[in-house]
Amino acid sequence: MQVTEINNEGLHREFKVEVPAKDIEKRISARLTEIAKTVKMPGFRPGKVPTSLLRKRYGASLRGEILEQAVNDTTKQTISERDLRPAGQPKIEVVSFEDGGDLEYTIGFDIIPEITPCDFSKLKLERMVVKTADKDLQETLERLASMHKSSAPIKAKRKSKAGDVVVIDFVGKVDGEEFPGGAGEDFELELGSNSFIPGFEDQLIGAKPGDHVDVKVTFPKEYGAEDLAGKDAEFAVDIKELRETQPSKIDDELAKKFGKDTIDELKQAIGEDQQREYAQVSRLRLKRSLLDELYASHDFESPQSMITEEFDAIWHQYEHARDEGNLDDEDKEKSDDEHKADFQEIANRRVRLGLLLSEVGRLNNIQVSQDEINQRLFEEAQKYQGKEQQVLEYYRNDAQAMQSLSAPLYEDKVVDFILELAKITDRTVSLEELTTNPDEDKPKKAASKKATAKKTATKKTTTKAAATPAAKKPAVKKPAAKKPAAKKPATKKAKD
Repeated sequence: MQVTEINNEGLHREFKVEVPAKDIEKRISARLTEIAKTVKMPGFRPGKVPTSLLRKRYGASLRGEILEQAVNDTTKQTISERDLRPAGQPKIEVVSFEDGGDLEYTIGFDIIPEITPCDFSKLKLERMVVKTADKDLQETLERLASMHKSSAPIKAKRKSKAGDVVVIDFVGKVDGEEFPGGAGEDFELELGSNSFIPGFEDQLIGAKPGDHVDVKVTFPKEYGAEDLAGKDAEFAVDIKELRETQPSKIDDELAKKFGKDTIDELKQAIGEDQQREYAQVSRLRLKRSLLDELYASHDFESPQSMITEEFDAIWHQYEHARDEGNLDDEDKEKSDDEHKADFQEIANRRVRLGLLLSEVGRLNNIQVSQDEINQRLFEEAQKYQGKEQQVLEYYRNDAQAMQSLSAPLYEDKVVDFILELAKITDRTVSLEELTTNPDEDKPKKAASKKATAKKTATKKTTTKAAATPAAKKPAVKKPAAKKPAAKKPATKKAKD
């Protein structure tokens, strides 16, 4: 095998590889010998079929197999001998592979740059800490109490208003005919709850017990019952009683509705839940600060192929959101060129941080265990009640989907490793400060590398890929056939 370097610019490498015809012939002969042991042909005993006959029958199909095998083997050898670390899947293009001739092909790829992580013990970070406040606890209790409202008759004579509960009898008709489900007696309806057809409750505001109200509404076009969707309806409604809602008392009885024996136990559970939620948000803010510091303190060239791939992914997400009408007002005001500039910065950041975290993990032998992956997999499956087995099979049968589960785990383990070495100071803050977007107070034209694009924090907190790109099977591009060859139509399996 002869290897010639034909491109060495920055992180890009290209090689021309020539495999002598005699080596190809050895591979073909070895494969034919292997086949001869099991192949069956009329007139010959097993293992006694002449090699010449096998070559005539199977030679053409074997050439494709040998081509792929030879390219894979020599590509790995080329990379290994030069101690290179490809940043992605190498691109292979076969230049020549004539019958009886040498194999010649080119291989191109970007390499992982040399990265020297900083001294993490010199990093100074601040962790925001929020303690559960009495007012937050009281607000939560009041919300829980409002979820179990009761109602009591209104003694004073007055007209109904939003928030009141009216006890009604009603009969609905469409085209003068009653319809199934359109009638009820002694029904308690809270005005303003929007539990009835739009416009129904509004027409009962201002009524009093004893009143008869003819309510005219139109069923929504997307209404569940097709025979009623979009049709006009009229309801004869009798107001029988007017009641006002009252939240449950904050006492032991309320606690029992939420599985606790006493109100003190409920308060303790609420406080613990709030602390867990605050800790999660604080962790995200701390991780964000760490990534900002790492991005600012490391400056190395990133593989352009990875940046382009990440940019394309971001742009695809943006176009999808734009086509679906899901852009916020700020994004709508920007031109495509402005968006592309923002996305390019985000892509650069994600790739650089991903490479850095990957290198830290590699140097310190940080790994994700199969048990950790299984735990995350089961947690994901539990989100889909009744379809857990389907979810498990989907991830187990899709390597890319499984990678989407394991990559964040790896990234978090590397982040935790760095945080253990860094100097972290706790600072007690309010809940409002903890949940404030960290970019809101920064100048729009901040040029510092510490200034992170808003979308990086709000739309995606993880880096590009906190793992060194695994060696992939190179895609072999064969030379164009001299004559058109009949091919079977390509089929694509549908995803579940």
